Amino acid sequence: MSTTYAEAGVNITEGDRLVDQIRRSVRSTYSKSVLGDVGAFGAFFDARFTKYKSPVLVTSVDGVGTKLLVAHMMGRHDTVGQDLVNHCVNDILVCGAKPLYFLDYFATGRLNADVAAQVLSGFVKACKENHCSLVGGETAEMPGMYRDDEYDLAGMIVGVVEKKEIINGKRIRSGDVLIGIPSSGLHTNGFSLARKVLFDRFSVDQHVAELGTTVGDALLSVHRSYLGVVKEVTKNVDIRGLSHITGGGIVGNTMRVLPKGLALQIDWSAWELPPLFRLIRETGDVPEEDMRRTFNLGIGLVMIVHNKEVEKTLKVLKKKGERGILIGEVVRQKRGRNESPTV
Repeated sequence: MSTTYAEAGVNITEGDRLVDQIRRSVRSTYSKSVLGDVGAFGAFFDARFTKYKSPVLVTSVDGVGTKLLVAHMMGRHDTVGQDLVNHCVNDILVCGAKPLYFLDYFATGRLNADVAAQVLSGFVKACKENHCSLVGGETAEMPGMYRDDEYDLAGMIVGVVEKKEIINGKRIRSGDVLIGIPSSGLHTNGFSLARKVLFDRFSVDQHVAELGTTVGDALLSVHRSYLGVVKEVTKNVDIRGLSHITGGGIVGNTMRVLPKGLALQIDWSAWELPPLFRLIRETGDVPEEDMRRTFNLGIGLVMIVHNKEVEKTLKVLKKKGERGILIGEVVRQKRGRNESPTV
């Protein structure tokens, strides 16, 4: 008795249907530098960077984590693609790079073309917003590896920066000021703790007065991109360092860009903790140390500038409709390498 590939759990026809659904929208993200079309074995990108004297490529790869489980619980799949693109954009942005193109990896136990197309629509939306081309990806159907209704995502981004304009933190000095830019929620980190705490008490579709929405909608708030904000500030201000606040929190991520011998002095009272973080802390009685190491706590990006540039930076941010929050400063290290005093 014969056995087909479809009977083994892999439906090539469904994969073809997905490609047909997304072909036009993926093409809509292409810049003039994209050569070729959807479905080629490799993506082609014209590497003539005529506006750069010494172009440096910057790459990053990441995932969305267990935020995907919340999307599954909500039956809503159009935002996680945005999360992934924006996360990757921010990771290269803090190095000074402009995004060029993005590739995705979508793995599932059983391919549902309609669900996958929703995810891809998020990629397309965010790529357009970030002026980034979605040049390719991989859709893997792996029965036995995942449950039929499960999927996982990964994304890879490539950007470019002028060599002399790389932001690497080397010029950061003691006395420089930390300016925090608000996050739009949990972004893509801390969901294992958030899910454990919140779903022991609340249902995903339960409306919570403190949040002004349902638990699921609050958790699925899209990880914002800081591209426009940073682009505007760098036109007017000499930014000495940038950190994207992901897993590890404000201290863990910002320490990554400090030269040896420097530490952070964070004023944790400088901003009000957003309602979602307060709900997590109070519902789960989560220790403050865990909160600070796990979540962004309402600060998604940190700019490090000379103290004489603070006023100018805040004015640029305000003109952009953005709130800049003075959250601390860089100090000389007096303790262990990974420890930072607080006020």
